[in-house]
Amino acid sequence: MSKIKKLKLQGFNNLTKTLSFNIYDICYAKSGLHKQEYIQYIDEVYNAKRLTEILKKVATIIGANVLNIAHQDYDPLGASVTMMICEKVDSEFDGESDSESDSEPDSEKDICAAPETILAHLDKSHLTVHTYPESHPDKGISTFRVDIDVSTCGTTSPLNALDYLIHIFDSDIITLDYRVRGFTRDINGEKHFIDHKIESIQNYLSADTIRKYQMVDVNIYQENIFHTKMILNEFELDNYLFGTGVDDLSVQEQSEIRAQLNTEMTEIYYGRNHSCDKKTDPRYIQ
Repeated sequence: MSKIKKLKLQGFNNLTKTLSFNIYDICYAKSGLHKQEYIQYIDEVYNAKRLTEILKKVATIIGANVLNIAHQDYDPLGASVTMMICEKVDSEFDGESDSESDSEPDSEKDICAAPETILAHLDKSHLTVHTYPESHPDKGISTFRVDIDVSTCGTTSPLNALDYLIHIFDSDIITLDYRVRGFTRDINGEKHFIDHKIESIQNYLSADTIRKYQMVDVNIYQENIFHTKMILNEFELDNYLFGTGVDDLSVQEQSEIRAQLNTEMTEIYYGRNHSCDKKTDPRYIQ
């Protein structure tokens, strides 16, 4: 993260940075049995234990310490994990915005060695993930959605985990929301409502990710709110078939399935159904 400048703060950096993901994985399961097997497969692969390991990796990437973890698998489907984190800090608090430890703490006591007022803020940082497997009642389309929130205080940045999360879930469609809230005050009493330069969430994506996805931004700069939607530029049909392969399908079947997948992905990306009537849909009523 590129800082605007090194700020000499009156106290702890009170800025809260929150990155929210909606990640979608789309699949075509030809039969009802294949559909059921896909949902069960996804539910097993992304169970609470696996999701916990993913969030632990995120905490490591962004340079945070894990304080507490709560996780739960649900019947019949889905899982969720909530992880409380804190910023890695020096035992001697120097009041500067970039006060971070370069080494692992020697003990749990070292994690919280800074003044109590710092800990009160850092304890409010958290990571959460929830999964939502579902399928179309009539067609062969199944969709797996993951909701992730990475919320941090101080100089710890959730943006550093962007590419890891995008790749670990093999994402087809992604919606990203990033917001900086609150303010921090320097030693002269001046408020700072953001402590780093950002024009778009895309600034923090790797080159290969940018090449892979079509993207659109909706940003409100004066409010420090940034929104990016992403969808794969192209896809191989064989990667979207569960329980069957391209060679098992006729040319017509392949074309029909591609059309179904494209419709599903397009509707999710734009947030509206192809079949909606502009005369009656409330989203189009002026």
